[in-house]
Amino acid sequence: MPPAGERDVIGGTASRPAGPPFDQWQSAGYLSWSMQNMASFLPVHSIRRGERTTSFALAAEDLSRVPVTHPWTGANLTFDDVMAATATDGWIVTRDGAIVGESYSDPMTQSTVHLLMSVSKSLTTATAGALMGAGLLDAARPVSDYVPALAGSGYAGATIRDLVDMRTGIAFSEDYLDDGAEVRLLEQAIGWAPRKHEGVADTLLGFLASLGSDRPHGGRFDYKSCETDALGFVIEGATGRAGAEVMSDWLWQPMGAEHDANVGVDAVGGPMFDGGVSATLRDLARFGSLFLRDGCALDGMPVLPAWWIDDTLTGAPDSREAFAAAVEPTLMPGGMYRNGFWFPRPGSDVFLALGIHGQMIYVNRPARVVAAKLSTWPTPQDGDKLLTTVAAFDAAAWSLS
Repeated sequence: MPPAGERDVIGGTASRPAGPPFDQWQSAGYLSWSMQNMASFLPVHSIRRGERTTSFALAAEDLSRVPVTHPWTGANLTFDDVMAATATDGWIVTRDGAIVGESYSDPMTQSTVHLLMSVSKSLTTATAGALMGAGLLDAARPVSDYVPALAGSGYAGATIRDLVDMRTGIAFSEDYLDDGAEVRLLEQAIGWAPRKHEGVADTLLGFLASLGSDRPHGGRFDYKSCETDALGFVIEGATGRAGAEVMSDWLWQPMGAEHDANVGVDAVGGPMFDGGVSATLRDLARFGSLFLRDGCALDGMPVLPAWWIDDTLTGAPDSREAFAAAVEPTLMPGGMYRNGFWFPRPGSDVFLALGIHGQMIYVNRPARVVAAKLSTWPTPQDGDKLLTTVAAFDAAAWSLS
């Protein structure tokens, strides 16, 4: 792994074009531009595609008037109604490796990389799964075995499995509307927001090392972005390489991505894998398709271990119990969180990768459907937009099957 400060950093504030003020790029008025231009005003590392690109077949269907029932009001909608009402930048629906429908809102195109927010977490956990399959990473080992800098922090005693399933005892607030919450202080540490609070570390790893714990590790589910950033440093520690390079070699190239992705980094190149990856919509569908094909790419090349896919679907014996014990509302009664994915309903093979402001990968194994949506909701979280989008993809999936 290159020494701190010597990694391949693309972008930076010096080259920032005439765009939103730095303290407003995540505000509603600028978010659509910002999320499609991250590398133009913040430093990133490339997640490079390889020479091989896997291809989708084309099997166009008119999904526009597929009927959708609002999940709690019972209102009658159509698929197009939902997409129009949920600040959609682009959506895609695939079935068995064929593109059924796809649409983009100007200026986004098939080749536009868009910030994924916390969908990044699912890419990162999958990269960890690939390393586990190769014997390079052990989910049962302590975090500090791979990241000694966290040995004296609240992460002491936490395992890699605790990170992957969001079950550490780290004290961390994910309240996006609280300027003093740790999730917002993290952005100051990596340089995504102006520094407003004294004492915040000036690197991502330094910030993680400053966190404490408020309960034992391995208990209830508690969604915390810091967990996936810690996992990113575990990936780097296990391989001795920059995280973007590892994701490229173990996930992006093997799955046959069509375009380079990128991940935001801090001042010394520390990767923000909790929400800093940008990628194209079709490459998200390629990623989701791995979970229909027992870990294989569209052309059959193995990418993720089949046991990792099975473990994701099955969960631990207490995954649903831990999820039900969450303090923050999940809007998913009977669901679970496993290996970076949300399972919104009990007894269902439908699962999701989710990010704030409306980012989603939808996988419906019984219907053989993978869909994805990239959005710019004006607020970070919106239960109505989230659940109506899931309802629209459910309706499309069952109409196709």
